[in-house]
Amino acid sequence: MALDTDKIDRAALALLYLTLHDGDRAWKGFDWDVLDRLHDSGMIDNPASKAKSVVFTEPGLRRARQLFDEMFVSEA
Repeated sequence: MALDTDKIDRAALALLYLTLHDGDRAWKGFDWDVLDRLHDSGMIDNPASKAKSVVFTEPGLRRARQLFDEMFVSEA
């Protein structure tokens, strides 16, 4: 079974937004490969630290919010 890592990364970025705190930080409870891809694409700062959270880049925070709204916000 081939995985669509782009879809996985978009979902993870949206879910990182769910744990947003301190303006631009999110708890890093995702697979390291996903976090590395998000870092490589410029969405988050380096996840390889002792901190339990990652820092969104400005474009990453905007994209995370957009994806969160698209995937999880209802118009009801």
